[in-house]
Amino acid sequence: MAAEPRAFIPVGIALLTVSDSRTLADDKSGQTLSDRIAEAGHVLKARDIVTDDKDKIRDRVTSWSLDPDIDIIITTGGTGFTGRDVTPEALEPIFEKRMDGFSAVFHRISYDKIGTATIQSRATGGVLNATYVFVLPGSPGACRDAWDGILKAQLDYRHMPCNFVEIMPRLDEHLKRGGTKIA
Repeated sequence: MAAEPRAFIPVGIALLTVSDSRTLADDKSGQTLSDRIAEAGHVLKARDIVTDDKDKIRDRVTSWSLDPDIDIIITTGGTGFTGRDVTPEALEPIFEKRMDGFSAVFHRISYDKIGTATIQSRATGGVLNATYVFVLPGSPGACRDAWDGILKAQLDYRHMPCNFVEIMPRLDEHLKRGGTKIA
């Protein structure tokens, strides 16, 4: 007997653009992700822009990670090598768990499109306060690659053999044993 098909479960997503020059009106990468989030049936719970400042990035992501309505945080921008690119430095030290596979798969997908230029991105991912955090480059193409090639499937409960949504309830099981959330 065939198993019953799984129902779609929408997740709450916060979207942070890291830029010294963009506004919501001209944020093409943020809009690319916002459109894809809506098309997939998820809920955009928050969207903002902060400058390339470690404390501002860390503060916004940490505060969103403590919001029970936000399951996923996606940042775009600040992953390159220039002096102002500090998003990985802001977030990787506070990840409870790093997601090395996200970076590896992102670079494989990116390599197929832009070749060796993919090494100029420090895309990363991790978990903070039982919330997934994905750190993407600031180009619309890179955001499309990350969403279409990884996040769309992994944020869909129906995706088999496994996906991020099905393990969300267990992300904070360590807290039941005396751990504390990062504030």
